[in-house]
Amino acid sequence: MKMLSSLKFILTILSIIRGVEYHISFKRSQNSSSFPKRASFPSDFLFGVGSSSLQIEGDSLEGGGGKGVWEDIVERHKERFVDADKVSTMIEHYKRYKEDVKHLKYLGVNSYRMSISWSRILPDGTLKGGINKEGIKFYNNLINELLANGIEPFVTIVHFDYPVAIQQKIGGFLNHTIVKYYKDYCKLLFKTYGDRVKHWTTTNEPQVVAIYKYMHGYDNDAAEPCQDTKICSQAYTVLHNFLICHATATHLYRQQFQETQRGDIGIVISYQGFVPYSSKPEDVAAAQRLMDFWLGWILEPLFYGDYPQIMRKLVGNRLPKFTKKEKHMIKGSADFIGINYYTSQFARYEPNRTNINGLDNFDALATTSEEFNIEGKPLGHKDQYSGRYVYPKGLYDVLIFIKEKYQNPNIYITENGTPSSNNPNPLIDDHRIAYITEHINATKAAIDNGVKVRGYFVWTAFDTFEFEAGYSGHWGLYHVDFNNSLKRIPKASAKWYRNFLKSNGGH
Repeated sequence: MKMLSSLKFILTILSIIRGVEYHISFKRSQNSSSFPKRASFPSDFLFGVGSSSLQIEGDSLEGGGGKGVWEDIVERHKERFVDADKVSTMIEHYKRYKEDVKHLKYLGVNSYRMSISWSRILPDGTLKGGINKEGIKFYNNLINELLANGIEPFVTIVHFDYPVAIQQKIGGFLNHTIVKYYKDYCKLLFKTYGDRVKHWTTTNEPQVVAIYKYMHGYDNDAAEPCQDTKICSQAYTVLHNFLICHATATHLYRQQFQETQRGDIGIVISYQGFVPYSSKPEDVAAAQRLMDFWLGWILEPLFYGDYPQIMRKLVGNRLPKFTKKEKHMIKGSADFIGINYYTSQFARYEPNRTNINGLDNFDALATTSEEFNIEGKPLGHKDQYSGRYVYPKGLYDVLIFIKEKYQNPNIYITENGTPSSNNPNPLIDDHRIAYITEHINATKAAIDNGVKVRGYFVWTAFDTFEFEAGYSGHWGLYHVDFNNSLKRIPKASAKWYRNFLKSNGGH
């Protein structure tokens, strides 16, 4: 065991050295003709940045808003969260949105991915409980400010957060009744903002919510006790209700709003690339199963009307069934797919579900716990400043996979970025510039091979509250100085992105 630990340490150090060597060669090649050019993308391609209301706005009760589930969680469990004391204010985007839009304009982006806070609009989650006019006004002002500065709003309806009142009343997305409340909320948004919002996404990363919160019990006081038995049900129920909410919203939008408002509507899903740990058939099959349990869980119903066959086989009666009416409504219910991609992992067959830990789905009979493959090679290089493996090919591969398996839909890269957790000077983030460049190159390569990618969004615009990690990851293109009145300071990556977008170059 000690020998294996020493070997893993040596391999990790070698991977970091390769990463350092990469960054040196990257800096030397910034003027290379292979570097991406803005002009090589279509003129209507959306280049943007993203954030979410939950992670930047603060002041959820100001102006008559309600409390969301995440603020409630942090308040009750402050010891789990870095920067828990900052949750009530976040970076004060609610008060400083005009200033923040100016910073977005400086970047030169033509789109901004944002979300609307359900609890700010409907404090108790329902129309019966009353509409908060100040909340309505805030998003009207924000959307108008974006458009006045040439920036298209790209709006997510639910980005993890929703009213705590809904959670307390019915159990949130565990209860099918939420479909009615969600539909009412969506209708209000379409009626209020749809004349100006032309890109809607119904929800963000439903698989992450299902797996992290309901299967593994993270930040969930009432999770079913299945971490020991490895036989879970709630995760499947939650995602099932997310899908029905999505399809209901899409049906509503298409029936009542799309023809006059001329927008489109999709869903945002997370993707962690899966590469076989070895060439053994069982590891190759494990990687494919994880694809089905991660991407297929959502895309199979959206494009073919039901869950993947392998999920139905392995999950059995714990996997909810769609009615005929629901299948008809869900199939074809997305004008586009949003993909959030950060890194990839090795997939190894694990027949004993009790040995599956980490954040994997127990039912997939596969684990992603291996840092190196059977030959001792890492997947990409380990970045010393983020502590993560960088593997742009994983983004290219999934784009090609979706094109070939799911009818070549329109796709937006709705999140792509990297933290600076180990960076002594977060303002000098050359590693982020390298990361973004590599992934823009991967996106362009996929487009050149026929994938219909329509936009790319860096995560994130400003240093953002990342749940238990707080602000420690320094994710933003803009640094937020908590010791100097929350001053926004452009990092090297912000200046690079501006130059890329403004000058058609990449340096």
